[in-house]
Amino acid sequence: QVQLVESGGGLVQAGGSLRLSCAASGRTFSRFAVGWFRQAPVKEREFVAAINWSGGSTNYADSVKGRFTIARDSAKKTVYLQMNNLKPEDTAVYYCAVRDMPYSGASTTSNSYDYWGQGTQVTVSS
Repeated sequence: QVQLVESGGGLVQAGGSLRLSCAASGRTFSRFAVGWFRQAPVKEREFVAAINWSGGSTNYADSVKGRFTIARDSAKKTVYLQMNNLKPEDTAVYYCAVRDMPYSGASTTSNSYDYWGQGTQVTVSS
């Protein structure tokens, strides 16, 4: 079992930055891929970014490429999502998720992920 806790959300003006953290507890974190997803009101959950088990491979949604960066610190059991140049359309609840497959890749599909956090709200004002 893996427990995930997101933090770092908040209210920011357009053009600003936030760094989200996803902290894991429970069994080892370092051999599993981690993804970030988001869900805005009345919209379906969508992929944002993912990082493979080693940190050597990442994927991003087209809408965030060049603005968001995902990184992991396995010693700290934490994955980060650095979000720069935020836009109002980035407003959503952001969730991190872990794949229950050792040495897994940076999947972009939500059904590849087995453990989810509770989410953290990001609100970008115009």
